[in-house]
Amino acid sequence: MAPHPVVEYTSEASWAMVEDKFSPYAKETLAKLIAFLEEEILPASKLAHAQLPTDPEKRWKTIIPVIAELKEKAKKLGLWNLFLSKAHYPEYGVPLTNLEYAVMAEILGRGGHIAPEVVNCSAPDTGNMEVLARYGSPEQQKKWLVPLLNGEIRSAFAMTEKNVASSDATNIRTSIRREGDEIVINGHKWRVNLLENLFECSGAYH
Repeated sequence: MAPHPVVEYTSEASWAMVEDKFSPYAKETLAKLIAFLEEEILPASKLAHAQLPTDPEKRWKTIIPVIAELKEKAKKLGLWNLFLSKAHYPEYGVPLTNLEYAVMAEILGRGGHIAPEVVNCSAPDTGNMEVLARYGSPEQQKKWLVPLLNGEIRSAFAMTEKNVASSDATNIRTSIRREGDEIVINGHKWRVNLLENLFECSGAYH
């Protein structure tokens, strides 16, 4: 039997340590992901960069054509939302364990900055989708989660604050409180993950 194509990206010894923990579905998905990376994503990387507008006003508001095409191919191949495990999110997830996805995430790291986005597995969207899937109200899931899962919108994450060491979340000073039927957020953010998407956000919460 031919070795799994993953051994081209990691040592045979490393693969041997986890291979028996991979389901047949996970092994097949991993092989498809590697083929998709090699045959579609890597060859498209330069084109994706070339299609990105140089105008700052348009740069972060443009849907890059080749990435949009690759997303549709990824959906058809079942290489979509791989990060979201059905074991934890039965309604939305895919039948992969965290271990199985970890190996796939490492493979995606070989595809440059476009690879995770092409399969809808890029930050901060992944973490935001997990939060919405677990804690979001039905209304929030309909408004934000479903479009994120479908790759129709992107999200942003604002954590860093100027005057505190924000890598420790216990230092965060931004507050949130209810006032009647409204929620009031009071704070100052310094750096924002995926800032380009923040300009499109109208209902983001800390």
